[in-house]
Parts: sequence; C-alpha cells; structure tokens
Amino acid sequence: MSAPVDPRTGWGLPAPGALPRTADLEPLVSRVLAPNASSMTLDGTNTYVVGAPGSGQAVVVDPGPPDEGHLAAVEAVLAARDARVVAVLVTHHHGDHAEAAQPWGARFGAPVGAATASVTGPGGQLLTAGDRLRLAGTTIGVVGTPGHTADHLAFRLESGAVLVGDHVLGRGTSVVTHPEGDVVAYLESLRRVHDLGPSALYCGHGPELTVDPGAVLDFYRAHRAHREEQLLSALAAGPRSVDQLVAQVYAAVPQELWPAAAQSTRATLAKLVTEGRVEPRADDVVALVARS
Repeated sequence: MSAPVDPRTGWGLPAPGALPRTADLEPLVSRVLAPNASSMTLDGTNTYVVGAPGSGQAVVVDPGPPDEGHLAAVEAVLAARDARVVAVLVTHHHGDHAEAAQPWGARFGAPVGAATASVTGPGGQLLTAGDRLRLAGTTIGVVGTPGHTADHLAFRLESGAVLVGDHVLGRGTSVVTHPEGDVVAYLESLRRVHDLGPSALYCGHGPELTVDPGAVLDFYRAHRAHREEQLLSALAAGPRSVDQLVAQVYAAVPQELWPAAAQSTRATLAKLVTEGRVEPRADDVVALVARS
C-alpha cells in the first residue's frame, strides 16, 4: 500500500511564503494574495481579478477576509486595469473566502454571486452549476464542485483555466469537511473538473498549477483512495476511535493539522458506513463490519 506520488514535487513551485502579493497570471486574470497565511490557508487566500483587457470591467472572485490592506491591493490592480467591479463571485461560504463578499459588493456597487443566499446577501445572485455568466468582456462558466463543502463552486474561464477555490490547493491536499463535506461528491467533482481539460488550476490557496493540471486531479483522487485503504488497514487490526485513526494514518503530518485530518477521516468513514464496510460503535469508535 504505497502512497501516490504528487506530480507537483518536480515542478519548481514557489516555496511557502514566497508567493508575490500580486501577479498577472494571464491576460484575463490577476491574483492578489490576502495577508491571512496559516497552516490551513497556506500563503493566504488568493483573490482573483478577472476581466478582458480593455473592457473597463472586472469580476472579483473570493475576496477573502475584510482586510483594509488587502482591499487596497485589489483596488490597485483594478486601477492598473482601468476597470470597475461588476460582480463579486464566491466559491464557497468559508470565511477566508467569503467574509468580505458583501462589504466589498456594497463598496463596489456590484452584486455578489454564490451558491447560497447567506453568502450573496440581499440583492445577490444565486449561482447554479451550468450557469454562464457574461461579465467583464468574457464568459465565466459555473461548475458545481461539492465535496469540500456542500455549496462549493468552481469557475471556468474562456482561456480554459479553472478557478477551483478549495477544491484543489496549490500545495498539499484539500480537506473534506465534516459533517457537510462528502467524499463521494468530492471524488465526482474531481472527475468533473478533470473532464473539462483545464489549462490551469487557479487555487484558493497556494500557487497556480499550470504544468499538468490533469495529473494533479488524478493524484487527488488517488490520494483519497489511499487514505481510505489506510483506514481500512488500521481497522483490520481491531476497532479504533477517530482520534486513534488520525494519529496512525496521519503520523507524518504536523499535529496542528490533525483537526482538519479528523474532518476528512470522518467524511471517509461516513462513506464506508454507507457502503456497509464499517460500523460505528460507542465513544466515537468504528470497526470493520464482520463478514459471514
């Protein structure tokens, strides 16, 4: 039971903490890094400014935290593009992506678009998979990518790049949150994005992935399958609590990330329970289902 190899290891990606504050990724897209770095957000939240050059308009995707310095950096990019904001789009409801959405929407006089009304606020636009948004001189396709959260969306650009939020990270792997996260939905969402044939993955955290996006998506699927195998192998030795499973399966991962690992573990166990392969016991203990 060997772990899958992460294709990004040989790509020469920027080291942690080395991402520039702003970067032009392609004519349609600039990235602005929010100053909220942590073990969970990596270098910080990536806010994207999207719009056709010369259109005079732009869309802001995942504004992140309501930080005045971050707002100033985004406004500087808008000024350089000579563009006004016509929409604020949000991949999912987590605060490190969505907290500034409504305040920035009000500041820019632009509607907020997301999958849930709690994010869009009054007067916002509810988005659903398959929507095509004609904004800022370009067309943005809305892709349903539930799994990390139930309301997660990605945005496909005319260039072929996909803004994937927390569905895929520039480094490491994403958390399938529990109880709202869903491993089965997550795996299907990875396949859905893979089938788009993305030219690049612009992640919610960490560097952009441009060398072989499909290989990263394949790795993510293989990684989730490997974690499932590890859990089943651990349970073959007898019932275990979730904490015991996390300590065993994620022994090589820094302990500060174990709470997040526990969420993914619980989400994977929920899948195995549904499949009839694992059964819950008392005191947060799970066991393999006995086969007759």
